[in-house]
Amino acid sequence: MSAPASVDGARGAIRLRNVGISFGAAAQPMVAVRNIDLDILPGEFIAILGPSGCGKSTLLGAVAGFTPVSAGEIVMDGEAVRHPSAERGMVFQHHTLFPWKTVLGNTEFGLKLRGVRRVERRERAHDILRSVGLAGFERRYPEQLSGGMQQRVNLARVLVNRPRLLLMDEPFSALDAQTRLQMQELLLELWQELRMTVTFVTHDIDEAIFLSDRVVVFSAHPGRIKAEIPVRLDRPRFTDTLTSPEFMRLKRGCMESIREESESPHRLDRNAHRPSALPACEAAAAPSAP
Repeated sequence: MSAPASVDGARGAIRLRNVGISFGAAAQPMVAVRNIDLDILPGEFIAILGPSGCGKSTLLGAVAGFTPVSAGEIVMDGEAVRHPSAERGMVFQHHTLFPWKTVLGNTEFGLKLRGVRRVERRERAHDILRSVGLAGFERRYPEQLSGGMQQRVNLARVLVNRPRLLLMDEPFSALDAQTRLQMQELLLELWQELRMTVTFVTHDIDEAIFLSDRVVVFSAHPGRIKAEIPVRLDRPRFTDTLTSPEFMRLKRGCMESIREESESPHRLDRNAHRPSALPACEAAAAPSAP
């Protein structure tokens, strides 16, 4: 099964052209990402994968509108991204819940700021909490919840705004392995139901392949797109997908690419006669021989 089509046609289409992001003084800027060209289709699930410090999260922040670009442009549905918007919901690695508000209060908070009437926002909050498996927990406070439940509330607080684009910055990395897999499966269910575009940053290869329609591999700092790998695994996906031959083939290609980017120039000298990682990724994306 292919990626779900967007409910509103072109809603959630993202275009990045020659995007660069730098910090610091103009004379000696620190370049975080450089020359990023990327198109994301409405309803597509994209994973951005790369070594630590390669600018993945910085780019995601720019798409969200939190970080200004130094070069190029980011466009969603024909409009330039220049500031944050509820149409582009962001889920961070650690929950950002208000500790003094209940689960229901946290979930409806964005709607309240937007002036949505109490009856409507309560109805929408209850609906999304049911969708993320938190019905019955509306009166709990964040400190009374497990890490996985806190992230469910974090996700609900974003999804209640019905964003066209969901941006996720390593949202499950602090969870234990079992809870992490449960959250991945929940995310896929919500994505199929709500039909939003998703851009998911991770350094976990298994997570990137399991979730996405396409894995975008970043180079080491400064971040650039090194490869784009289509993931042609059937949907819906289940835990046995993680051990399928096709999954393992894709994983080997991604591992080779990430390993090359994570190695220092001195260590790369000993790999002079090994095939480069980019062809390995391209081979992973190509159909298997009969």
